[in-house]
Amino acid sequence: MSALGDNACSGFQPLNPDDVRSYLHKAVDFISDYYKSVESLPVLPDVKPGYLRNELQSAPPTSSAPFDVTMKELTASVVPGMTHWASPNFFAFFPSTNSAATIAGDLIASAMNTVGFTWQAAPAATEMEVLALDWLAQLLRLPPSFMNRTGGAARGSGGGVILATTSEAMLVTLVAARDAALRRSGSHGVSQLPRLAVYAADQTHSTFFKACRLAGFDPANIRCIPTGPETDYGLDPARLLEVMQADVDAGLVPTYVCATVGTTSSNAVDPVRAIADAAAVFNAWVHIDAAYAGSACICPEFRHHLDGVERVDSISMSPHKWLMTCLDCTCLWVRDTHRLTGSLETNPEYLKNDASESGNVTDLKDMQVGVGRRFRGLKLWMVMRTYGASKLQEHIRSDVAMAKMFEDAVRADDRFEVVVPRNFALVCFRIKPRGGMTEEDADEVNRELMERLNRTGKAYLAHTVVGGRFVLRFAVGSSLQEERHVRSAWELINKTTNEIMLEPEQIVVE
Repeated sequence: MSALGDNACSGFQPLNPDDVRSYLHKAVDFISDYYKSVESLPVLPDVKPGYLRNELQSAPPTSSAPFDVTMKELTASVVPGMTHWASPNFFAFFPSTNSAATIAGDLIASAMNTVGFTWQAAPAATEMEVLALDWLAQLLRLPPSFMNRTGGAARGSGGGVILATTSEAMLVTLVAARDAALRRSGSHGVSQLPRLAVYAADQTHSTFFKACRLAGFDPANIRCIPTGPETDYGLDPARLLEVMQADVDAGLVPTYVCATVGTTSSNAVDPVRAIADAAAVFNAWVHIDAAYAGSACICPEFRHHLDGVERVDSISMSPHKWLMTCLDCTCLWVRDTHRLTGSLETNPEYLKNDASESGNVTDLKDMQVGVGRRFRGLKLWMVMRTYGASKLQEHIRSDVAMAKMFEDAVRADDRFEVVVPRNFALVCFRIKPRGGMTEEDADEVNRELMERLNRTGKAYLAHTVVGGRFVLRFAVGSSLQEERHVRSAWELINKTTNEIMLEPEQIVVE
């Protein structure tokens, strides 16, 4: 053997088969043990900013170390500083669900490490993503116009792509809508961009307003339409129509409307069909953000929240929130993929190939911001293939039932109130003002309740502000949650509330 060959065999081998097997076995043991023990860990860590730099060496190591040393440092230094989203005592934000099937899928995808920017670069990865998206579209009963394939092998005009987050789904559709509006207005380049206007309710996720700025819309033309209890904090279509018409009268061009099914703050649902009707008057793009609650719509009893979806231009939902598929996985469907690829397509010489030139494939790089992309379709397919629709529906219904159980307990206690209707598995509640307690007093009491609960490490809740009131959010959905965890959290809330109310400064006149 040549000297070159000798060096190649004796040098650094990062994928040595024995190491791969050994390291991954240890990692899998760590994961399994983590899930067994996470319930007993404080949900919020008791660490200060900068703690990890003091735990681990500040300079990168020069020489190698046994993998066991790495795992020991992970266990000793990293785990104690984690907020445990996997904990069944985590109720703060919409869940970040997980499952054995998706962890396995993500592991395999990471091992294959494909960069599927074109069909030719990763045929199976591209087609797996297409298949998984079409499967999920069928579970959601989306119209055939949103699917990558309609009528057997025939290509439809619509299709989908798996992105990292809802933020990217909003950004790419905003860019497509922007370019369509510029073409309609006869703009040369972006000269008419300052005339374009976009619309959403004040309950819409803050990432929408960031995406609007990134897409070049004038902040003065980003309409944040107020909502109130009369519409359960959903967007009022009549008000939307009024605002859009006023913009037209002022010489602006209504371009994009974001409707949300399950807002982050209050779980409000915007009426999709009526919003689409209003937007159609001005030929504006309509996008549905169903990041969280879209997963529930695989259950027939929740599907009505998407009624009117056949009238919209795009819809996105995130299986990494509530459909047992680990981060990151946001599914975006559009009725006309050409409107998206027309704005996002790149065609450098080094990526040209016969399959792309044939027009028989869609290169998924042309439906996203970047070029490189992970094999996300595998984990989503493995979840649906392993569990089937019935198990996924069972998971959703169980979470909703536990949330209803918590809601019933809140309503049965006259110290508390449920602030907005519970549409899915989020309960927004608070201690209500009593006797001589003002609204400001109630806000402070509820803030104190949340902070005390979180300091215990036995539960983690977050807050929002609805109608000017400080409100606690109790989000059911962690993959390990059972009824006993919800009951324990309610007992802790009761106990902590009693302690607060017995303190002299909190005693109110009955």
